[in-house]
Amino acid sequence: MRYYQHLIYRNENSVMHEEKHNYLMELEKTLISRLAGITRDLTSEHSADSAEQVTERENEDVLRNLQEETRIELQQVRSALKRIEAGDYGACTNCGEEISPERLNALPYATFCIRCAK
Repeated sequence: MRYYQHLIYRNENSVMHEEKHNYLMELEKTLISRLAGITRDLTSEHSADSAEQVTERENEDVLRNLQEETRIELQQVRSALKRIEAGDYGACTNCGEEISPERLNALPYATFCIRCAK
């Protein structure tokens, strides 16, 4: 009986990982597109009006912050995809325990279980 329970758990886990893989692949595409848009905006020409240039510079600061946050998230997504391919997805990188499905639903590229994340 225990053997069959293990097979059922393994199959459910496999389905969840496939769903996460698909979701993460789509998220990766979205983040790459976002980065391209931010880069395009950052390389656009500036206005000749000095008052408008001040606003443009402030916007560039915001865009640079968004660019960095997007790069970090993209890196996390790619790391999660590698963990799926390696069979390590869903295991806490600190203690080795399983990361709860609820946590992975909220943050699909989580590397720590909730206990280690605190």
